[in-house]
Amino acid sequence: QVLLVESGGGLVQAGGSLRLSCAASGLTFSSCAMGWFRQAPGKEREFVAGISQRGGNTYYADSMKGRITISRDDAKKTAYLQVNSLKPEDTAVYYCAAKLYGSASTFDGIYNYWGQGTQVTVSS
Repeated sequence: QVLLVESGGGLVQAGGSLRLSCAASGLTFSSCAMGWFRQAPGKEREFVAGISQRGGNTYYADSMKGRITISRDDAKKTAYLQVNSLKPEDTAVYYCAAKLYGSASTFDGIYNYWGQGTQVTVSS
């Protein structure tokens, strides 16, 4: 059984930082590209960041570039998303996703597995 479990969300003041984690099990993590997406209330899910196998390539949403860093630790089977200078508009449920083949993608439809999400709420 494949499981992706996000953690690290919570309530934070604007300007603060969070480090989200995504712990994977039941799959060959090192072979997967990983992605982070988010969905705000009333909005569609959107791409945040992606990282290729072995972390060779990273991809970021233009809207968040400069404030976020995606990374991975294959030994721990965990992907991370560091978000700095948080804004109220960053409030959303953040999801991690695993893609079994190929590089990371901004398109959520081709990811194979998803976590349950972690809520990030940014107060002004």
